[in-house]
Amino acid sequence: MISLEDIEDMTCLSRDQIRVLADHEHLGKVSAALLGDYLMHRPKGPQAVQRMICDDILAALHSSDVERARALFGTLRQFVAEHPESVRGAAD
Repeated sequence: MISLEDIEDMTCLSRDQIRVLADHEHLGKVSAALLGDYLMHRPKGPQAVQRMICDDILAALHSSDVERARALFGTLRQFVAEHPESVRGAAD
């Protein structure tokens, strides 16, 4: 039987990035992993994932949750380092 870890390992996203997508979209981890992998293979999909992480950073800052914003910023830095095509203005 395939496990959650197997599904997460099949995507091009880290477990932390999948968790952020799950929280942002109010999905379970399996659904978030599938959504994330789907988006990463779509035109402008990496930018959509990057925007979701940025939206969550802004929401954390607006609610004065600095620790969450800091953790999300780390996730964003890792995501952009791994997926430079996610940066706005990146060549298609």
